[in-house]
Amino acid sequence: MVCGVAAARGALSMAVTGQPPEVERWVDGDMGRVELRPAAGGSVAVITARSPAKDTRNEDSVAVIRLDETGVVLALADGVGGLPSGAQASDTALAELARALSRAAADGGGGVREAILDGFENANRAVMAAGSGATTLAVCEVRDGRARSYHVGDSLIVLSGQRGKVKMQAIAHSPVGYAVESGLLDADDAMHHEDRHLIDNVIGSSDMRIEIGPEIVLAPRDTLLLASDGLSDNLYPQEIVDRMRRGRLDRAAQGLFDECRSRMREPRPDRPSKPDDLSLIVYRPQAPPGR
Repeated sequence: MVCGVAAARGALSMAVTGQPPEVERWVDGDMGRVELRPAAGGSVAVITARSPAKDTRNEDSVAVIRLDETGVVLALADGVGGLPSGAQASDTALAELARALSRAAADGGGGVREAILDGFENANRAVMAAGSGATTLAVCEVRDGRARSYHVGDSLIVLSGQRGKVKMQAIAHSPVGYAVESGLLDADDAMHHEDRHLIDNVIGSSDMRIEIGPEIVLAPRDTLLLASDGLSDNLYPQEIVDRMRRGRLDRAAQGLFDECRSRMREPRPDRPSKPDDLSLIVYRPQAPPGR
């Protein structure tokens, strides 16, 4: 199901002002093909689907929130498996984020950064008030050729250059994620670690903390990816980067999705395989004419 809340585009420079942003949310989605949208002077590809090993709800939710012609907020929430109401928690998190951005526009002031942080905090309170469930929340603001990430949990955020250089990657909020970041554990070996899915920071916790990344200038043909751990549990880090940076954006996103689903459905001893809900948001700025 796609929950699209269409509104007039807002005016955004250094602050959220004017009309409400245009919000698209994908909740309990089970898509087979990528959907492509224009956003922030480029394009964004979105796809989300439930695990092929279950017939219950997809616990991932994704959103594309267009602020104006040059700004967009991309968001992905992965409801924590094994907890009640994971799907509801992920949906609530994105609803609160969209509400915070819309409220900032209606109030005629407030920066995008402040609105995003309000969205995280409001989401945490709302999920805690519900009394069950928890979720990750990964957000990237793209505006005027620059990007900044915000995240809680272990959903993947990675920015790659056209030649495969990883320019930014969010640290997973987990013991294994910290071990990889410190160099104590190889990223490929981490995929098989017995504690890989332990998370120590979620939306729905009194100890929730928000990690904010640096502002990064986007080069032509850079590719920004947000993904649930259904992707990183089935493709090695270098495989993800190699696939996301090559070819047309929609084909790159579809290729990531198709290969990941193939591994979920056809386990082999020579490669990882873990059925799970899978969601991707992939953004790329428009290349200059002639490239």
